[in-house]
Amino acid sequence: MPTLLDDTELLRRLIAFDSVSRHSNLPIAEFISDYLDRPGVRIHRNPSPDDTKTNLVIELGPEADPKTRAGLVLSGHMDVVPAEETEWTSDPFVMVERDDAYYGRGTADMKGFLALAMNRMALLEPGHLRRPLALLFTYDEELGTLGAHHFARTYANPASLPRQVVIGEPTSLRPIRMHKGHLKLQLVLRGVSAHSGYPHLGRNAIEPAARAIVALSGLRQELERERPVNAECFPEVPFVALNVAQVRGGVAVNVVPDSCTIDLGIRILPGMQSPALIERVRAAVTGAIGADFELLELGDSPPFLLDASRPVHRHVCAAAHRTDSGSVSFATDAGWFQTIGFDCVIFGPGTIEVAHKPNESLPVGEFRAAAAMLDDLVRWGCIEEPPA
Repeated sequence: MPTLLDDTELLRRLIAFDSVSRHSNLPIAEFISDYLDRPGVRIHRNPSPDDTKTNLVIELGPEADPKTRAGLVLSGHMDVVPAEETEWTSDPFVMVERDDAYYGRGTADMKGFLALAMNRMALLEPGHLRRPLALLFTYDEELGTLGAHHFARTYANPASLPRQVVIGEPTSLRPIRMHKGHLKLQLVLRGVSAHSGYPHLGRNAIEPAARAIVALSGLRQELERERPVNAECFPEVPFVALNVAQVRGGVAVNVVPDSCTIDLGIRILPGMQSPALIERVRAAVTGAIGADFELLELGDSPPFLLDASRPVHRHVCAAAHRTDSGSVSFATDAGWFQTIGFDCVIFGPGTIEVAHKPNESLPVGEFRAAAAMLDDLVRWGCIEEPPA
């Protein structure tokens, strides 16, 4: 086991790993495992189908009681988005401190939380825990919660872990108990290539795509007028948001295009089902161009909703000195974890407003405050005598 680092130095080490989702996450996963490995620690890897990436489950303390599943899981993702923008004022993979903040890719989203979670475990004596503390770190969250989806489908016994989960996405230390899902679809239209001087020998794939986009715009407006279940929990955007995000087609101005693809994303509210939205998309496109197209599902991060009465929600609110919680419109691993019986609260330092942007940063004061709050949650979840 390496020498323990303070929270700031550990964060600095994590930032130095270029764990952009397009790369293997095995180097950072090995570092985390080596850092926490000691007698009493149980480390499990849940590798991706191609073995180039892995989820990590690291446990300390007694085995979870399968009847109560008491204890606590601290969860986060190891991957980050690319940092190729020219606006960076320092190396994004070398953490720097200035203006009372830490700067670097992943400081807020979400290696700051990973560092705190790791050290909360590293500083504990196994014999002091009445109930287990577990870390659940995933891969490829930024590509559409792929690691969490894989974990939910393949982990041998998720019920062996504590039920109560804190996912440290950047929420400015505001507890979050619900979020929208993100359904990603691709519309594919085929034509026939030809010289543009002889268009009668081909069939243009872009022209019907244009009509499909108009139909999708109409569906977007229709969805914006609706108020589905739980709409009141998302006051900024109280509807299903449909975004026509990318259009690709054609190879040259003198060639009749033989294909066109349209990528779209749909933000679904808790209580809604993706298949129903897929059928609405299909119906809108069919009404505009007929049935000569393919509609592919590229990814589906489920929406998430936790009942406010659940113990982990009450205690995260108490640790954060808040009487209530909120919602966010981005998806997290909580959507998949909920499908296998976990109670999740999203709660972490940093703000989503700086995530995925150049000069991503994390306020030092918020980082330190989060450490104290996590200490309190670990005491409640793993150490203190439960109430009679």
